[in-house]
Amino acid sequence: MGSANKTQSAARKARIEEMRRAEQSRQRRNRILVVAASAVVVAALVVGGVFVVKSQGDDKDTASSSKAQGSGHFVTGKDGVRTWTGKLTRNHVQTTVNYPMHPPVGGDHNPVWLNCNGNVYTKPVKDENAVHALEHGAVWVTYTDKAKKADVATLTAKVKQTPYSLISPYPSQSAPIELSAWGHQLSVTSANDPKVAAFFETYVQGKQTPEPGASCTGGTM
Repeated sequence: MGSANKTQSAARKARIEEMRRAEQSRQRRNRILVVAASAVVVAALVVGGVFVVKSQGDDKDTASSSKAQGSGHFVTGKDGVRTWTGKLTRNHVQTTVNYPMHPPVGGDHNPVWLNCNGNVYTKPVKDENAVHALEHGAVWVTYTDKAKKADVATLTAKVKQTPYSLISPYPSQSAPIELSAWGHQLSVTSANDPKVAAFFETYVQGKQTPEPGASCTGGTM
């Protein structure tokens, strides 16, 4: 059994490393395409503001955003991970979303994801951008001022080494440290809790990911 677990872990690490290389290639392609994309946008504006009209047509209003989350609640498993039972909608909205949980683990979100390629944020980020990162298979680590500085440092180092992860402060959460993935969340009081490593292993690009392999760079900082 131990050998099988090691094999699975090695395969998962290889897959994440492959995604990292693909992400780097995607960044190079994006830099090449950005000039052409800008030209297309300008042309569209010149011939009648097509880009603006399309953007407005694609987005939902605040009311639909707030109501789209539906009902649900968390169910806690034996491993301490809470799983959201309700439907998590995936509409792109430009407005603030009224999430039923904080930090949110899914639902309507901003069209632009938060960069999550091992990114460290020292100030709170927008929920709507972070949720889009979760949709791409990221694990979002959040903490309050009650978390020990040593724990924050340990988690920061972990995130820096892990593609498809990010960390930021979240003053309004109830636990000192939270780990969130799409539809799943774990509360801990210490970065050394074994459940932290298990959460990363399970949910970074895990089976819960709505859009596996989607970009974690090229979004917003």
